[in-house]
Amino acid sequence: MILGITLGDTTGVGPEVAFRAVARLAGGDSDTRYVLIGDSGAASRMCGLMGLESDLPEWRGADSEPCRVYRLPVAGDSLPEDLPAGDPRAALSALEALSEGARRCLSGEFQALVTAPVSKEAILRTGTPFVGQTEFLAELSGTERFAMMLLGHDERGRWLRVALATTHVPISAVSASLTRDGIVDAIALAADACRLLGLPRRRIGVCGLNPHAGEGGLLGGEEIAVIRPAVDLAKAAGVDVHGPFPADTLFHRVFRGDYDAVVAMYHDQGLAPLKMVAFDNGVNWTLGLPFVRTSPDHGTAYDIAGQGLADPSSMEAAIRLAEQVARARSSAA
Repeated sequence: MILGITLGDTTGVGPEVAFRAVARLAGGDSDTRYVLIGDSGAASRMCGLMGLESDLPEWRGADSEPCRVYRLPVAGDSLPEDLPAGDPRAALSALEALSEGARRCLSGEFQALVTAPVSKEAILRTGTPFVGQTEFLAELSGTERFAMMLLGHDERGRWLRVALATTHVPISAVSASLTRDGIVDAIALAADACRLLGLPRRRIGVCGLNPHAGEGGLLGGEEIAVIRPAVDLAKAAGVDVHGPFPADTLFHRVFRGDYDAVVAMYHDQGLAPLKMVAFDNGVNWTLGLPFVRTSPDHGTAYDIAGQGLADPSSMEAAIRLAEQVARARSSAA
C-alpha cells in the first residue's frame, strides 16, 4: 500500500507530527510505504530532528527504490526556515501539497491520503477561496455527496463516531443549510463507514437541531420539517437509524452502547463531545470521496510549533485508520 501524507502548514506542527508518527509506524511489520508530501526544506529539517536518514529518497512512482518512507517535494524553492506563523508562502505550499496528494490518489498511485493541519485564515489571506480541506478535496475530486466523520475513543475504549450534516458554516446559517437530502446522505455515509470499520452493527442515532429536539415544534420546527423526514427516508432505504433525539442525551446513549455512530447537525454539536473524550486520538475522516482521506483532529498549534512538544497520537491514529479503510475498500472491490 502507498499512503501519501501532506506536511500541512510548515509554520505549524504538521511536519513534526507527520514525521514522528511515521517514525513510530515505519518500524512495524506493515507493508505500507509512506510518502511525505511538502516543502523539501521542512522535510530535511524534520529528518534530522526525528533521527531519520538525513535525506529520504524521493518518491518516483514505480521507479522508486525499495524503502518504507519517501519524500515528495512540491514545486518551487524550499521555504525559509524562519517563516513567521501563518506566512502566506507556507499556506500556498500546503495547498499545493494537498492538491498533489489528491491527484495521485485519484490516479490510483496512492491508496490513501492523510493530511496534516492547515490554517484556513492563512490561506484566505493569500486571496484563495477556501472553506476547509474537506470541501477543497470534495471540489477537486468532483464529489457532491460527502460528509465529515470525527471518531475517537476514551481511556476505557468507548468510541464516538460523529458524522456532520453541515460542516464549516456559521451558527446563524446552520438552519438554512440543513436539507432533507443532505441529512439522508450523512446518515447513509455514516452507516457505510460502520461497514468499512467492520462493525457488526450499523445503528445510527440522529441529533435534533434545537434544545429538546424542538419540543414538538415549541422550540423550533426543523426537526418536524426537515430532520425527521430525512430519518424516515433513510429508514425506508434500509438503514438502522433513529431520531431525531435531543443532542444532550444522545451522546450519553452512544457511550452506553445504544448506537454505533451519530449524525450531528452542525460542527460544534458533534465535535465538542468528541474532543472531550478523544482530544489526543481523534481523527477526521472524509466520507464519500473516491479515495480514503483522514487527518488528525487538531489545528496548526502555532504556539508550540518547533518546540518538540507536539503530540503525534492523533496523526498516528489518522494513518492507522487510513490504512484500515483502504484495505477494507480494496477487499470489497
